[in-house]
Amino acid sequence: MSLPVVETMVKMVESLPVTTQEQVVEHLREYIEDIQDEARWEKPFEKSQSRLVAAARRAKQEIAAGRSEPLDLDRL
Repeated sequence: MSLPVVETMVKMVESLPVTTQEQVVEHLREYIEDIQDEARWEKPFEKSQSRLVAAARRAKQEIAAGRSEPLDLDRL
């Protein structure tokens, strides 16, 4: 984010009453934490993507070859 954008955001927040500023800052903190959390989860999923695709292909092949059976939830 460019500095002018940050400066605009700061000016917008500063124009609000103090209690509202605190609420905005808290929402921003939560939002940033959510984004960081999602980024942490994306990395492991990106690394495992090729293995998941390979496992799905093997499962399709086993189904097509008749080497699988429907999942029986009562047996779990």
